[in-house]
Amino acid sequence: FIHEKSSRKNKPLIKVNCAAIPEGLLESELFGHVKGAFTGASKDRKGRFELADGGTLFLDEVGEMPTAFQAKLLRVLQSGQFESVGDSKTKKVNVRIISATNVNIEAGIEEKTFREDLFYRLNGVTIPIPPLRERPEDIELLVKHFIEKFSKNKHFSITDEALLLLKNHSWRGNVRELENTIHRVVLLAKDAIVDTLHLPPEIKTTNNRSSDSLLSLEKLKELHIKKVLEATSDFKETARILKIDLATLWRKRKKYSI
Repeated sequence: FIHEKSSRKNKPLIKVNCAAIPEGLLESELFGHVKGAFTGASKDRKGRFELADGGTLFLDEVGEMPTAFQAKLLRVLQSGQFESVGDSKTKKVNVRIISATNVNIEAGIEEKTFREDLFYRLNGVTIPIPPLRERPEDIELLVKHFIEKFSKNKHFSITDEALLLLKNHSWRGNVRELENTIHRVVLLAKDAIVDTLHLPPEIKTTNNRSSDSLLSLEKLKELHIKKVLEATSDFKETARILKIDLATLWRKRKKYSI
């Protein structure tokens, strides 16, 4: 989003997962190498910095970067210059860096696993992202997004009861855990309706143990009326099943905005 809304949007956005690249290959991945620089280097190869020239380089999991390599990265950030592995020619690039981490960098500085000067070089603007459990208002949006992502153009819906259980879950694995959960329930929901029976047992168990997830009688009434409305073809049939008259049903619909 930052890249697309910036003046660099027409230039490359290059992504690097620092935790996924072995320490011995990280320098080559970021700075490139020339033919013959090491065993297996059969041709020249551009690194991620050169590929991102004029654009944005996203360093994901930067907190996992090996300590020995951090000094080399700091030099590039300060000067915009580097040498490919096996090459003596200095290259200059103009790259905007966005980095992300899920580890405590300040603790890493204290433990000497992350350079303090690199931290302050990277830390121009900080965008903290709270854990998912602290922003439950995002869960419904994310659930609908992931349902659309995994439904393969088939129209899926989710019941209010299932959505409520998802909102009340602690999500220790944050968005990745939620995404995996929705992928699973979409596969199980053959009738294109995600319901509580499709949710993993741990989500139901967590909700049952949490007093915060216990529903008021009023909320149960609202959910039940919505469920019957969804299952019936007209208001008369709904009123008959609920054993109330049409006027009462109208008042309930107005009260619950359904």
